[in-house]
Amino acid sequence: MDVMPKWADVILIPLISILLAAILSALVILAIGENPWAALKLMVQGALGSTYGWGYTLYYATNFIFTGLAVSIAFHARMFNIGGEGQALLGGLGVAIACLYIPWPHWSLALLGASAMAALFGAAWAAIPAFLQAKRGSHIVITTIMFNFIAAALLNYFLIGALKVPGSMEPASAKFPEPTHLPSFQDMFSFGEATLFRGAPANVTFFVGIAACIALWALIWRTRLGYEIRSFGHSESAAKYAGISPTKIIMVSMLISGGLAGMMAINNVQGEAERLVLNAVEGAGFIGIAVALMGRSHPFGVLLAALLFGFLYQGGAELALWTSIPRELIIVIQALVILFTGALDNMVRMPLERLFLSLRRARQ
Repeated sequence: MDVMPKWADVILIPLISILLAAILSALVILAIGENPWAALKLMVQGALGSTYGWGYTLYYATNFIFTGLAVSIAFHARMFNIGGEGQALLGGLGVAIACLYIPWPHWSLALLGASAMAALFGAAWAAIPAFLQAKRGSHIVITTIMFNFIAAALLNYFLIGALKVPGSMEPASAKFPEPTHLPSFQDMFSFGEATLFRGAPANVTFFVGIAACIALWALIWRTRLGYEIRSFGHSESAAKYAGISPTKIIMVSMLISGGLAGMMAINNVQGEAERLVLNAVEGAGFIGIAVALMGRSHPFGVLLAALLFGFLYQGGAELALWTSIPRELIIVIQALVILFTGALDNMVRMPLERLFLSLRRARQ
């Protein structure tokens, strides 16, 4: 029997962790001579107070949905995929190849093709560390970290070589053709004279991210493969005794994980930049780790955590723009959220478990 009810583990613990991180963040802001309440109001207004702010918040959240889901599926198989950054970079390469070299007649077909290529390139990049873990015993954390740097170097090689625009000094691909451009929220939700989400990069990819959450939930909790992945994650020896192949689970889980991370590129490469540039991922692969931890590796939790980090990114940008609070402080706030939801999880969990245990005994 669980000590705590499921709702407390999924909802109450993350909320308390966020509250503690917010209190410490307020103290840090106070220490540098700024008003924490005014900073919070500015963050809320900048991230949620207009359709423009919502557009940026949802754009960042879309990136984190894909990388958070990528980490989550690996977590269920008891693996720590820290290679989301590199897999997303290679996914961007797949998107660029699909958009530049295939004559798509319409954005919907281009989205499907680019999604497939992004997932294929991301999965292929994750397959090598997965194989090394399954067959050679190499630690997945070490190999995926190393492959991030290799992916960055490989992308740089292509952007100053085969994909570079002739005569240009910028390490970037050519602009994607018009039929591959994805509809932005401004295109989708502006009617008549009312222009919503003006200039914001949020686009139709957000709904692809929602679909990915639903699909991953169905895979993990409604399919035989998902049961095998969860069984392997809970106990490798018991899974092997039941006839589940460790090699199969490691390879399949990492292929799905890499594919999801690669699909992030349809948002930032095809949807926002509409070309491939250096550092297009901007750390979203690592933020996905925090998103998965906060979301308890559940797709719905990942969605909520991604929205929170999207809020922090956009709200932090507004703070840096309109106050003397440095941009680096937002990284501190994000780090505090990660610290409390990840490394210090037991600091919140253990007192709550004792509380619920005492309440249960009192009822008896």
